[in-house]
Amino acid sequence: MSESGTPKQVDDPDYHSVNHTAAQTCGWTANALRGEGRCYKNVFYGIQSHRCIQMTPVVKCNERCVFCWRDHRGHAYELDEVEWDDPEAVVDASIKLQRKLLSGFGGNDAVPRERFEEAMEPRHVAISLDGEPTLYPYLPELIAAFDARDITTFLVSNGTNPAVLARCDPTQLYVSVDAADRHTFDRVVRPVADDAWENLIDTMDVLAEKDTTRTVLRTTLINGWNMDDPDWYAAFYQRADPDFIELKAYMHVGHSRGRLDRDAMPAHEQVVEFAAEVKEHMPEHAELKEVPASRVALLAREKDTWIERLKHDSPFWNEAS
Repeated sequence: MSESGTPKQVDDPDYHSVNHTAAQTCGWTANALRGEGRCYKNVFYGIQSHRCIQMTPVVKCNERCVFCWRDHRGHAYELDEVEWDDPEAVVDASIKLQRKLLSGFGGNDAVPRERFEEAMEPRHVAISLDGEPTLYPYLPELIAAFDARDITTFLVSNGTNPAVLARCDPTQLYVSVDAADRHTFDRVVRPVADDAWENLIDTMDVLAEKDTTRTVLRTTLINGWNMDDPDWYAAFYQRADPDFIELKAYMHVGHSRGRLDRDAMPAHEQVVEFAAEVKEHMPEHAELKEVPASRVALLAREKDTWIERLKHDSPFWNEAS
């Protein structure tokens, strides 16, 4: 693979890229390396934040969500002439980029050497940096390639390609549900294709059929836009029969600041209150967890939400967050 310049479809200066694969250091990865806290996915699911890659196999999205921190202009190109790398090459590129991004921490006195060395051997990948990953034609094979290297996979999708998601078996599959009715969906999500809402509904049925993949529905809550009708959300969620539901506050960052005012960002207390209202209509999801620093609440069936296959092999595993 060549690193001879940034390709057309990966043009964000904050990303490190190889061909159409891009990675970026998550702020929580940096914090975890310095012992300054960990991602809410550590609290909810047991993820070792300092060993997690944030990447995408394609920087293109077929939605223009009003709350997205990204610059939508970067998604306006066509995929027809992209020369796709095979899944093994994408895995190699992702690990290579992660090591490059974190290399500077090796000389940081605040980072224990053993923790840095662990970070050089990632255990998790969040396929969620940018774009819609189901647009990469070998996504099921990519997930299998990560899995073969004992790297847990967290796939985040907007649910517009249910047929692809039916073939994907990540460790945990997130699907965004940012509205419970068509009118709000069109206003908040602003899909490129006319059938996005219908496809999202079909994706709920795909998720209901998953028996080995843990499923999560994630809703970004925006004051004045989509924080109404918790009973409608509950009914929509129940169609997918998810393992978990994440309700997270919109954050007033990046390019979203040009689309939304700061008061569109709900306080953590508002997120928890809305989650509790949804929970009233979903008695099977009796557990409510929260992480104030991330303004996020989780509804779950059981108290133990950690992923069983994770190996607790780090001396920093039980370190205070």
